[in-house]
Amino acid sequence: MTPADGPSSAPAPSAGPLAGLKVIELGQLIAGPFAAKTLADFGADVIKIEPPADPKRPQAGGGDPLRRWRLLKDGTSVWWQVQSRNKRSLALDLKDPQAQALVRQLVQDADVLVENFRPGAMEGWGLGPDALLALNPRLVMLRISGYGQSGPYRDKPGFGVVAEAMGGLRHLTAEPGRVPVRVGVSIGDTLAALHGVIGILLALQERHVSGQGQVIDVALYEAVFNCMESLLPEYSAFGAVRGPGGSALPGIAPSNAYLCDDGGYALIAGNGDSIFRRLMAAIGRADLGADPALADNVGRVARVQEIDAAIGAWTAQHSVAEVLAALDEAQVPAGRIYTVADIAADPHYRARSMVDEVRMDDGSLLALPGIVPKLSRTPGAHRRNAPALGQDTHAVLRGMGLSNAQIQALKDQGIVAGTG
Repeated sequence: MTPADGPSSAPAPSAGPLAGLKVIELGQLIAGPFAAKTLADFGADVIKIEPPADPKRPQAGGGDPLRRWRLLKDGTSVWWQVQSRNKRSLALDLKDPQAQALVRQLVQDADVLVENFRPGAMEGWGLGPDALLALNPRLVMLRISGYGQSGPYRDKPGFGVVAEAMGGLRHLTAEPGRVPVRVGVSIGDTLAALHGVIGILLALQERHVSGQGQVIDVALYEAVFNCMESLLPEYSAFGAVRGPGGSALPGIAPSNAYLCDDGGYALIAGNGDSIFRRLMAAIGRADLGADPALADNVGRVARVQEIDAAIGAWTAQHSVAEVLAALDEAQVPAGRIYTVADIAADPHYRARSMVDEVRMDDGSLLALPGIVPKLSRTPGAHRRNAPALGQDTHAVLRGMGLSNAQIQALKDQGIVAGTG
């Protein structure tokens, strides 16, 4: 893939299905910024508001803390390049009344505002929905929080890991009888962000009819719970409390990870009725494939241990590559467990532009995840790299009508920062 150009101080030329959409991003870290990143990938002009460095703690730096999370390159997290690509950075101290007034001015012609502070923070700054929708009745406001904007837990601090547990996911992610483990990424935040993007697009569509904006209230735990499939109705109807299933998918058979003779695992999903028959033929157990009692999922679940043992006995005699080759031939869904090194080298990832090499400010190339979903006529694009803190402060404020002298005065007071 052709490397994307480095950042510029002005927005990239309009492109993508959301071109012309003005988005103000408040908040930090993962959920809110991920939602705004998704909008930016598809052409929205996202102005990310970040706090300037605290003069009392200059060593801590300023901006979104994600800038300094995990592995750093030249002092900045490479994760930052994923989360903030295509955005502009305005360094603004939201605790200052003058900064709050600037946000209200920005909002007057904005389409969307994204925030993920604890409930009540925005109201405390005079930036709650009542104030902002009075200024701009067409504004769509996404609010992401741990527990939502109402209810008895509203004011509790909530991070994704807690939401994953409350939403029912953590209880399922373990081997039976062992401590539940977390998913290795911030899945609760990401699910909430994607639900937020869905809400924004729904609200924008409705705005075409009513001309009115509205508030979207996304709770982290609810976004996780929304993905829990049949968990609640099974409890309601049968009193069943689904427990950890390890690498299997309880109630669906066969679907598991099977050890191979080279020490790797093959993931095999033979749970379709015709697929099951092909799988049994491939492993030399046509007798099981022809057994009428195993013709559908209900029968297979009742004998899942027998089926898993038969599959495991076959995989134990072959390498992962041999297993996958045989199952590809039999048209049985199967795969191996990828590391990131496998992902980076995989030709299918490359063919679908999911490993996107972009050029950094220092001229080096950095591989980033490609953009999804794929749109045929108006695809998303990496138009500019993630901004330095306050890189676009001057350009944004000048675009609001402030003079150079006014901007300098705000900088002298520590209310804004940046050189852009």
